[in-house]
Amino acid sequence: MRINLTRVGVKNVKKLVEVHREGKRPVIFISNFDVYVDLPGSLKGANLSRNFEVIDEVLQQAIDGEVNEIENLCSVVARKLLDRHEYADRTEVFMRSEFMVKRETPISKTACHEVVKVHARAIARRTFRAPIVRKSIGAEVTGMTACPCAQNIMKERAMRVLEGIDIPKDKIDAFFAEVPMATHNQRGKGFLCIETDDDQHVDLSRVIYILKESMSSGIYELLKRGDEGAVVLAAHKNPRFVEDCVREMARKVLAEFE
Repeated sequence: MRINLTRVGVKNVKKLVEVHREGKRPVIFISNFDVYVDLPGSLKGANLSRNFEVIDEVLQQAIDGEVNEIENLCSVVARKLLDRHEYADRTEVFMRSEFMVKRETPISKTACHEVVKVHARAIARRTFRAPIVRKSIGAEVTGMTACPCAQNIMKERAMRVLEGIDIPKDKIDAFFAEVPMATHNQRGKGFLCIETDDDQHVDLSRVIYILKESMSSGIYELLKRGDEGAVVLAAHKNPRFVEDCVREMARKVLAEFE
């Protein structure tokens, strides 16, 4: 019996990826690649050295400025794998990277960095004409969420205390509009990945922005006193369950990427 294998390949191939940007400095990614091809039952094994050759060849193209998007880098690798593995009908390329994003704290404007995990993928399928390629680009970002439920409990308690010392209702409402109540908060990781056809482009910076703006507040690696107060206030003025964050991400994706 001849048995086809759907995925034969190599994982965790670590490479330094340099992607050019027009009018800006190149972006450097320390990346891990997973590369797979399918294998028909008529062959004993795949020539895996070709996978390494293709990755190195395409990375050199990126350094030379011929590839300027990381998801395009994956799709170029996927296409070339079909050329090198003439028996394969399907190839897959996964890329995981860490990307340093420059940031500025909200009050003191202190410069800092944030590490964002980037995910890119491409799948190429052989056809009677040109190969069909689907690619995706995504990111994983850490932010802060503040719980609306516990905050409402604290607000109800504070309202009873203020009413008990004869504070007028209009002043109570004005106070709550300016000073959000305490609640428990936590860090959460948001992940968003968008799949497109090979000729479409998704701006990675917009994906990162959507993730950050969908949580109660962003976080920073360095906070001065004023920055710390601003981050806590922003999070507690914008309480969200994790379900709220996911729905907000979906809304923003539909608005941003038609």
